[in-house]
Amino acid sequence: MNAADIGVVGLGVMGSNLALNLSDKGYRLSVYNRSPDATRHFIGAHAAGRAIAAADSLPQLVGQLSGPRVILLMVTAGRAVDALLGQLSPLLSPGDIVIDGGNSRYQDTGRRCAELAEKGIHFVGMGVSGGEEGARHGPSLMPGGSAAAWPAIREMFQAVAAKVGGRPCCQWLGEGGAGHYVKMVHNGIEYGDMQLIAEACHLMQHALGMSHGEMADTFARWNTGRLESYLIEITGHILRRTDRDGTPLVEKILDRAGQKGTGVWTAQDALEHAVPLTLIGEAVHARMLSARKAERVSAAALIGGRAGEAVPEARRAACLDALQDALYASKLVSYAQGFALMRAAAEGYGWRIPYGDIALLWRAGCIIRSRCLSDISASFSRQPVPPSLLQDPFFAAEMKQAEAGWRQAVTLAVARGVAAPALSSALSYYDGYRCANGSANILQAQRDYFGAHGYQRVDRDETARFHTRWLGDGTEEKLP
Repeated sequence: MNAADIGVVGLGVMGSNLALNLSDKGYRLSVYNRSPDATRHFIGAHAAGRAIAAADSLPQLVGQLSGPRVILLMVTAGRAVDALLGQLSPLLSPGDIVIDGGNSRYQDTGRRCAELAEKGIHFVGMGVSGGEEGARHGPSLMPGGSAAAWPAIREMFQAVAAKVGGRPCCQWLGEGGAGHYVKMVHNGIEYGDMQLIAEACHLMQHALGMSHGEMADTFARWNTGRLESYLIEITGHILRRTDRDGTPLVEKILDRAGQKGTGVWTAQDALEHAVPLTLIGEAVHARMLSARKAERVSAAALIGGRAGEAVPEARRAACLDALQDALYASKLVSYAQGFALMRAAAEGYGWRIPYGDIALLWRAGCIIRSRCLSDISASFSRQPVPPSLLQDPFFAAEMKQAEAGWRQAVTLAVARGVAAPALSSALSYYDGYRCANGSANILQAQRDYFGAHGYQRVDRDETARFHTRWLGDGTEEKLP
């Protein structure tokens, strides 16, 4: 075989499928895995008739590549990436390109970009979404890092990415850790979407008394309208699947959710940037609460479970309409918060993130792909760009239309004792965001009372700060 176009290091599920995708598009590969057995298995199972060469070592892999060398790392994020870069970088030459396709923290990606730049090596942090199926047939790719690398890898990765109307779901997102930052926020929105859907299912079952088949039918119907999305589609499939004894399989699955950290990172980063990411935060907390299974079981026995009977069947259709409104409006809040976080981070780090392109590259190949993303992209094409998606004329009208049903659904959850933290926190955020005069004046007065922190007045120059002697004569003084 002639020299390979790209080397792939790491032949797990994602690495193997991306390698095959690259091969399908006509690229020549050299592949390497730390475990020789994994390399041999991949070659034996997939390499026949393909331009794929096996490498027994990193030096051999580097030697099999044409220059400038392009190497895709598909290994576990964290120390494994740094260890691998420590072995690889002495083997590379200025102008070579290393791409990290794992779920690395964006801070690590920025650091690695700077460290490798000192050696003339271009580093790219590329978020990859879509799971096994996406990697094999067309993922959503979110590259960022050394801008000099993009012209050399653009054609290759846009070829393997998912397409919508011929447009690849792969666009350059900015310097440093921008690509992995966008992937992190994608995963945070994914946490929120999944939690919202799980809450809707819980309400259907425990407040509306629906069977799993009826729930599956509802999700199939919703997937033909404004809620059309990958997660809505697969939830219908999940609800319809039965176990060997004919009972719904999902009822046999332990209600304790796992997580790999990206949702937590998103919530933590929102705190660092002072962005209210309430819905995604609640989704993360819900997973943490789910992990306390034994504690929840004992609490249910001691305190009691849900309140009230199921809604009469005659009212079910109206409640489902309300729940559809709640799910849709809450989803828009999740996107609004996610994009607000990206905008704050871009301002802080000096990134020039193409927000409209992000919405477009999420339309296919990734887990959060949904119909509303085209409308989100359109919002960023308006001039001036609205400060939030919630102030976009289209979405403002959508939220107003859904508001009544949203409130009904949240009220139903509260009345029936069904936990709906994401649905309700999204509504609280919406109410707080559109409140011109909120309750923080009370907080400021309290802070001044016990800590003399001062406050501003709405009837005077708002740059001036004042303090009241709350325990004294009540006089007010202007602070320096």
